[in-house]
Amino acid sequence: MVKVSRDFQVFAKPAASLCNLECSYCYYLDKQNLYPRQESFRMSDELLEEYIVQHIEASPGPVIRFSWHGGEPTLLGLDYYRKIVELQRKHQPRKQHIVNGLQTNGTLLDEDWCRFLAAEGFMIGLSLDGPQEMHNRYRKTKDRKPTYDQTMRGYRLLQKHNISNDILCVVNDFNVMYPLQVYRFFKQIEAGYISFLPLVERQLDSEGIVSSHTVPADAWGGFLSVIFDEWASQDIGRIKVQIFEEATRTAFDQEHSLCIFRPVCGDIPVIEHNGDFYSCDHFVDNEHNLGNIRRIPLVDLLESSKQRAFGQAKLDSLPRYCLECEVRAMCNGECPKNRFIKTPDGETGLNYLCAGYKQFFMHCRPFVTEVAAEWRRKSS
Repeated sequence: MVKVSRDFQVFAKPAASLCNLECSYCYYLDKQNLYPRQESFRMSDELLEEYIVQHIEASPGPVIRFSWHGGEPTLLGLDYYRKIVELQRKHQPRKQHIVNGLQTNGTLLDEDWCRFLAAEGFMIGLSLDGPQEMHNRYRKTKDRKPTYDQTMRGYRLLQKHNISNDILCVVNDFNVMYPLQVYRFFKQIEAGYISFLPLVERQLDSEGIVSSHTVPADAWGGFLSVIFDEWASQDIGRIKVQIFEEATRTAFDQEHSLCIFRPVCGDIPVIEHNGDFYSCDHFVDNEHNLGNIRRIPLVDLLESSKQRAFGQAKLDSLPRYCLECEVRAMCNGECPKNRFIKTPDGETGLNYLCAGYKQFFMHCRPFVTEVAAEWRRKSS
């Protein structure tokens, strides 16, 4: 049986881009336009089983990780996920362990959902953009009503049932101005793991290069730096912040766990509801549709020359400005989707957020250097 030559993660979209919300900054809602003749955006039971089998067969390590995304994946209902677990058990190899992750807006979670998620050991990512005013700014229902109360109800249920969860906070033009309010809110609600995702919306048909929702690059760097200082002085070992962990990994010469900071990407493709394979969650378009798992096995798509070339292009297209940067190891040019401005000397392909990332990584580098020195002393 052929296995993939490296660890991988697939964002499976069994409900495609369907969602019960209509967040102003969502980049995935319009992906249904790729399938104008589809009658249903629900992955069929037959295809679901085929995907699960192929994913298990391709996984090389002792832990097989499934990641269920959307849209809003809970729209399919609890019985759909009971079917998922049933199929996984049916095909699970004796020497491998299966772990499920699910990214949700939390608004549809209830006691039944949470009893199931707890019993089956699901790891939950919850989208929450900060305190009420900040969360409600852009995260609204389709009739433009706020969602904070529903999301917090879901979060409290996750806590009640002791379900492992992490907060995904989209940092935009508004909440970026209040770093300590955002961070202290997450501390107040006892968040144990926080991921900050900068919002970058490119606009090709307007005078500006980015939308008004987009986080300004300099403000992004300041936001992270202010939060880092409080975290470093008060919360080390108590709260995990993903980007701080990624920066610290360089102290131990460890590979980044987050794809955007790796030198080469391409290990987190998308499987759509109909089995189509796309190179990346941010490149779900016709150009990056490499085939369908009904016709080409998942392992072959993951190992394909096109997918390898997609990942390698991240490194090969890095501008000289980045190649010579003193914090390159922490950043590696971040995500290719954000590389659309020019370097100071006019070379194309610089990341829109470069100034912010450089500000933050330079700010935290003394801490990382100290951690590295302490580690070397203890290991010598």
